[in-house]
Amino acid sequence: MSDIKSPESHPVNPTSIAAEPRTPICVLGLGLIGGSLLRDLGRLEWPCYGWNRSEKTVTRARRDGFDVSNDLTATLQRAEQDGALLVLGVPMFALSSLLDAIKVHAPHCGFTDVTSVKEEVHDLVEEHGLTSRFVGGHPMAGTANSGWPATMSHLFEGAVWVVTYDNAVAGDGKGKGANEAEELWLNTWARVVTMAEAVGAAVVPALARRHDRAVARVSHLPHVLAEALAIAGDKGGPLALTLAASSFRDGTRVAGTEPALVRAMCENNRSSLVVAIDETLELLQQAREQLANPDEDMRDLTEVGHAARGRFEARAGRKKGEGPNRPIIRVQPGGTGWVSQLESAESMGAQIGIF
Repeated sequence: MSDIKSPESHPVNPTSIAAEPRTPICVLGLGLIGGSLLRDLGRLEWPCYGWNRSEKTVTRARRDGFDVSNDLTATLQRAEQDGALLVLGVPMFALSSLLDAIKVHAPHCGFTDVTSVKEEVHDLVEEHGLTSRFVGGHPMAGTANSGWPATMSHLFEGAVWVVTYDNAVAGDGKGKGANEAEELWLNTWARVVTMAEAVGAAVVPALARRHDRAVARVSHLPHVLAEALAIAGDKGGPLALTLAASSFRDGTRVAGTEPALVRAMCENNRSSLVVAIDETLELLQQAREQLANPDEDMRDLTEVGHAARGRFEARAGRKKGEGPNRPIIRVQPGGTGWVSQLESAESMGAQIGIF
């Protein structure tokens, strides 16, 4: 039976879920997410090092005191020797070649990623024959900036970190009786959860396809709408831009993201995003028809939208700095019924912890 508590009555303690010593973590790709993760791990004095293709990035990271290299083969061989957890922080287009290198030079390392889509990544990992040691991940954190200069400590504090469990059935109920491949996956899953919680994130489990459907609505669609709103405002000319205040600034904030990154996010989640856009277009068309007809009003859109925002605030916290209101479910990786607990957590949007 799952142990469900509120965050206030039973906060997650990162030190309580890591039964084994802190084993090394190797971050491959030092952009905003990967670089910020390396900063946090260093701050926590967690054994860590990293790789990036760009010599400029490596030079900057070294100047900041981090153990990094642009020699991928040497870095992966070091990770293999250390039994490190690999964190893939490269763009989607670079994943395939990186998986090829991992297969050759780090054949026993478990790994995760921080990509904003999950189903395509899972499929790619399966194509490379590496499913037994992969756990998908997606920290719901970031800024409109990118690259090593944008990295920061404490980026993940209070953020949700999605951890997939598509392969969890392999170890369900077997625990220490699982075979070697199952043990590796279970160990990798636990290490990913431990790492995410150590840097202050709240772990929420999700199957890859459900993750992609959800982020299409709350992450990728906002980027599309922000771009459209920015263009609409700009078409109003200098006066409109001068008059634009906080609602325009807030609504277009993510339009400041590097265009290539926005394209990568949206184009790698096309089918789910199209569904979300179609539903939004229907709402906008209804609003247009209501505004075009003096005998109608926008009561439905405004009231239903206001209520929807209220439900979000009730879950996320109504004020800045206020803690979220989500249940917490404790699970034992590989224990009997743990997959059912993960499914329950996913359906509730619950946070999980390990015991």
